[in-house]
Amino acid sequence: MYDHVADAIGAPDPIRLDAGLVCLRFESMKVVSALAAVRHLLDHGVVRPGATLLDSSSGIYAYALALACHRYGMRCHIVGSTTIDATLRAQLAILGATLEQMEPSDDLKLDQSRRVARVAEILAEHPDHHWMRQYHDRIHYLGYRAVAERLRAEVPGPLTLVGGVGSGASTGALAGVLREHAPDTRLVGVQPFGSVTFGSEHVADPDIIIAGIGSSIPFGNVSHTLYDTLHWTAFGAALSGSVELLRRHAVFAGLSSGAAHLAARWELRQDPTRTVVFIAADTGHRYADSVFARHAEAVPLDRLAPLQVSGTDRLALPWCRMDWRRRPAWGPASTGPPSTPGA
Repeated sequence: MYDHVADAIGAPDPIRLDAGLVCLRFESMKVVSALAAVRHLLDHGVVRPGATLLDSSSGIYAYALALACHRYGMRCHIVGSTTIDATLRAQLAILGATLEQMEPSDDLKLDQSRRVARVAEILAEHPDHHWMRQYHDRIHYLGYRAVAERLRAEVPGPLTLVGGVGSGASTGALAGVLREHAPDTRLVGVQPFGSVTFGSEHVADPDIIIAGIGSSIPFGNVSHTLYDTLHWTAFGAALSGSVELLRRHAVFAGLSSGAAHLAARWELRQDPTRTVVFIAADTGHRYADSVFARHAEAVPLDRLAPLQVSGTDRLALPWCRMDWRRRPAWGPASTGPPSTPGA
């Protein structure tokens, strides 16, 4: 029996969808990360019970940190994105977390920059607050070890792991643990167009930058050398992946999960000798109107194929794939390596 609802929410469900294809489904993935991080801080005396934990979030991590603080008797303060909806605002308030939400903006880069600036102001005003630094502190890797060990025990190898890159903690931690026992484990990262992490900031998606799997600023928790392959998906392609995941397998998951589902099916087609596991990081409820109500727009996945590119300057909507080959970040903005001449 679980001692707190956060423990139940953080526990993933591996679901076999087809031969060689597994969905690692979370109700809210970052809960497992936040719980382990807060527990580690308390155990090592970095923070004391009742201290205020602070961070910036577009939504999922805000909920995760609020739950972890509720579980361990901490205070929680969130500088939130303009994208946080009324449902989450109510949950945060009832859980005892305080939220400062950015003013409405269509520019998510500006939204993110404002949040970072506000965190700095709060720390200057309240030096006793602890900044969780979900994008930069490797403490957020800790919670995924148990998840990786479960995968290793339940899912036959060799494995290919597919997931949104985001802060880098989930896919990075899972791949790192899996490779301790199976170095041939492949890691496939999924990015939205417009993200700086692997160099697509020059390609604009007119519909949306998929929240949670990309970034407008470099993240220290992303280890570029862990990734074998990258996929970039536009909103329409990710929508098709989400709708097909629900229609074919009854898994109701978010937009980043749809993008990972799309990429995972392609990777399985390229090498059917491997078991492909993709991460479904959250449920689809917050996408009911923006994605699932538009299910008639979904394109059958067998009609979609990625453009194979050799460099980030060749990226183009709606879907691209690139062999990254565990290379380091290129340049100060972590924008990825240059293209191969003549490719």
